[in-house]
Amino acid sequence: MLSSILSKIIGTRNEREVKKRWKIVEKINYFFEQFKNLRDDDIPKKTEEFVRRLADGENPFDLLAEAFALVKETARRLVGYEYEVTTNPYKWDMVHFDVQLIGGIVLFEGKIAEMKTGEGKTLVATLPAYLHALIGRARGLKGDPKFLVNGEPKGAVHIVTVNDYLARRDAQWMAPLYLRLGLTVSAIQSDRNDQIIIFNEEGKTQVVYTNRKSVYQTDITYGTNNEFGFDYLRDHMAFSLDDVVQRVHYYAIVDEADSILIDEARTPLIISGPVEHSSVEHFYEVKPVVSAIVEKQKEIIRKFLDEAEKLLKEGNIEKACIRLLQVRRGDPKNKRLFRILQEPGILRNVDKIELKLIKDKKLREYDKELYFVVDEKHNVVDITEKGREFIESKYRGDLFKVPDLSIELDKIERSDLSPSEKFKLREELYREYAEKTDRIHAIQQMLKGYMLFEKDVNYVVKDNQVIIVDEFTGRLMPGRRWSDGLHEAIEAKEGVKVQEQTQTLATITLQNYFRLYEKLAGMTGTAMTEAAEFWDIYKLDVIAIPTNKPVRRIDYVDIIFKTKKDKYISVVDEIERWHKLSRPILVGTTSIEESELLSRLLKLRGIPHEVLNAKHHEKEAKIVAKAGQKYAVTIATNMAGRGTDIKLGEGVLEPYDEKIVKEIIEDLKKRLEKGEVIPGHWKEIIKLGYIPKFNENDPKTWGYYGLYVIGTNKHEARRIDNQLRGRSGRQGDPGASKFFLSLEDDLLRLFGSDKVIELNEKLGKYKIFRALKIAGEDVVESKAVLKALEGAQKRVEMMHFQMRKRLLEYDDVINKQREVVYSFREDILSGKDLSDIYMEFIENYLDELLEHYLPIEEAKSKWNLKGFVDELSYIFIGDFKDLLSLENRENIKSKALEIIKNIYKLKEEAIGSENLRNMERWVALITLDELWREHLYALDQLREGVYLRAYGNRDPLVEFKKESYHLFNEFINRLKKEMVMRIFRADIKPVSTPVVVQEKNNNQKKLLKGVKKVSK
Repeated sequence: MLSSILSKIIGTRNEREVKKRWKIVEKINYFFEQFKNLRDDDIPKKTEEFVRRLADGENPFDLLAEAFALVKETARRLVGYEYEVTTNPYKWDMVHFDVQLIGGIVLFEGKIAEMKTGEGKTLVATLPAYLHALIGRARGLKGDPKFLVNGEPKGAVHIVTVNDYLARRDAQWMAPLYLRLGLTVSAIQSDRNDQIIIFNEEGKTQVVYTNRKSVYQTDITYGTNNEFGFDYLRDHMAFSLDDVVQRVHYYAIVDEADSILIDEARTPLIISGPVEHSSVEHFYEVKPVVSAIVEKQKEIIRKFLDEAEKLLKEGNIEKACIRLLQVRRGDPKNKRLFRILQEPGILRNVDKIELKLIKDKKLREYDKELYFVVDEKHNVVDITEKGREFIESKYRGDLFKVPDLSIELDKIERSDLSPSEKFKLREELYREYAEKTDRIHAIQQMLKGYMLFEKDVNYVVKDNQVIIVDEFTGRLMPGRRWSDGLHEAIEAKEGVKVQEQTQTLATITLQNYFRLYEKLAGMTGTAMTEAAEFWDIYKLDVIAIPTNKPVRRIDYVDIIFKTKKDKYISVVDEIERWHKLSRPILVGTTSIEESELLSRLLKLRGIPHEVLNAKHHEKEAKIVAKAGQKYAVTIATNMAGRGTDIKLGEGVLEPYDEKIVKEIIEDLKKRLEKGEVIPGHWKEIIKLGYIPKFNENDPKTWGYYGLYVIGTNKHEARRIDNQLRGRSGRQGDPGASKFFLSLEDDLLRLFGSDKVIELNEKLGKYKIFRALKIAGEDVVESKAVLKALEGAQKRVEMMHFQMRKRLLEYDDVINKQREVVYSFREDILSGKDLSDIYMEFIENYLDELLEHYLPIEEAKSKWNLKGFVDELSYIFIGDFKDLLSLENRENIKSKALEIIKNIYKLKEEAIGSENLRNMERWVALITLDELWREHLYALDQLREGVYLRAYGNRDPLVEFKKESYHLFNEFINRLKKEMVMRIFRADIKPVSTPVVVQEKNNNQKKLLKGVKKVSK
């Protein structure tokens, strides 16, 4: 109460933050007027002046007003300039608004600017990008090698976009501005068609295709988060500095920051390679068994549903609800089940019984009748005892009785068997363990594939491949694979070729990648709902920037139907009515399946339309750009065409044909007489008897004109719903948005509250529900349902946030290790002399051998001096017999070290110092990469199994930290030993190193062709 009163008096925190920056805007506009007197060739000179001032120590914030003013003046001079953007003709018509200057200030400060769709975020980014490029050049001028390219100072600004098309488009679109200012600009592309944009002799922009390293040498580089992240990983797999492309992580602006920093952050970037001993044959082998158990489960489910319906007719509600609970646990997506749960009181009773059984710890007793239990919320399928017995009946032996390796190995070691017999038993034990665990894992993953992953919803089958559908964007993601054998399981399920399993070669989360930057900023249309996460993970504050013109979009209240069928019929009716009036309509869906269903329904009505599924970004951007034309009907998944403004076409705001309006009104009156319920805005039109003309000063007319956005599903995150709404009403245009929902929608079905259950019961009488009552309409009124909807979204948002945070917590453990390894690798690549490091490793190894063969606490009589000498002779390829005559431990160590150094000196004399230094680096690189890959594989295996320790009341994260620490220590110790052994045992010949390195690099490039992003 007090806070709301204070907000009215002194304004909200956001309003105060914005107000502070208006003073800077005034200074910018003052300099803007001054710079109008400059000649065109003075502008790049001004840039050079700014760089010198920064190099001399001037505070960048003191220079901000002048720098931003110069950018704005350059934009003004470009007005009317004609050039090409992605091969399309374009005429520059942009000069920064005052609110865009505020957005630029916020971005420069390293914050997130929330700017509505159509407010010109692409142009806003040029302001901070320019000034930070100057700061980079100033650091280069002062001698910082990271900001020098061939001795010339260069900035290092990365502008991150969601797809290749937007990276290419934005770089070419803004290029004239950067080039006039004297900066260089480029774009990286996943297909390696990387480009630098220059002015040709005629003064027009020209795209020059070049290599990845050259692109990173420009002041400003556009690209996708995936490419920036993968380049970082690839750089740390390179075998030569020539192959390292990124210079420095100084300043990045993330466009669509919510999509990249939050949605995409649930999936780590992974470069993978083939597993040495892949076991994909298990997936083929278990498919008949899994298919059989799924059919058995379906038989039981049908039987339980028959019994439940019979019991309901007899009035035995409790027993019927127990059967329905069992069905829900065995097949939660069953449509017949959902129809029964819609009967008044049934869903509430099922939930009550479930809670009681959980409380009494009796739920598992009812699960015994099922073959497996499906937890849809947590994406888990748990095989019951009955299911295990069924599966084991298909195999010989106890499939689920996996041997305990530590116990069984101890038994073998304590036995009186010969070494060869022990070895044979150990091999058999390992083989049995591997076969059983692989088969069990394949069964579990295939059950998940059958019960939780739907074709054309979670994935599509195209060109004999399973391609993932992004759950946030609805777009196809070729090349990306689910990890942990899930993708292979779904390939087997669909009968396509099962690809070989892969292992991690290099990995990083997007959170940890973007935290590499010295300064990070972001811009998006929807960030406020995730402000807490932006601060918690990235320490980024969010500031909402006011719009240039007032928003004239009307957001109608949601309509909730009982069934999806009713919902889709109403959506198509609504589209048909407005399409007759020529109004442009954008329909937002959450899946490809839903888009195609609506498309089929519209075809039956004869309504022409476009369907976009975020498959072809450039083509779809062009279609979306035309979605504001008269009669345009566009169906798009949430992210299709994102980043492209929808401008209203000619005649969209003109009055509608009165004759058609009257026909629609007459039809709606007949529907009302039949008892049908129509959307509230049409009821208002019926009252008036006409649709009033558009008046920019009359809010009552705004919702009837402009782009009409229809949502067919609420997304799990509120901001994605807001993104869809935001496609309408850009730059003060009129428009409207409305969501059509049903109780069968996944969000309500999985995460709805008791209020939704109440609504479900009430809808036994009513076909449609509206949250606000409209005069004369016979509807159920309950504000609690809208709260239930929002509450469901908040719960899912929190669940996903916890998942992202947990992923980051695990990666933070690996990140510390990665920093150590990558730092050592950079030292090797930079040509650092490693001879002292090798000597340190030799001494460490020697101490370890001494402790093993000549322990201090043991009497000399128990020392194994001969074993020590033999071990040294084997490792260092030398004669250590002189040590046998020594008795003092320190003398033995000194003499051994002297012999080792002499052996090394002879090697150096044989092939030359330079060749040996090169070989030291070569051996270090090969060994480090090989062992690091093995270490990452071990961490993957640990990560997959550590969650089971929660059953023993141990925190899996704490356990992971402990175990990964021990694994890393083992990795470091093994690295030291392997480097020492390999450098001494290598058959070194005086061959020129560059030839060897180049050959390895070629192999490395072949390996990296198989790079994939693996969804975890």
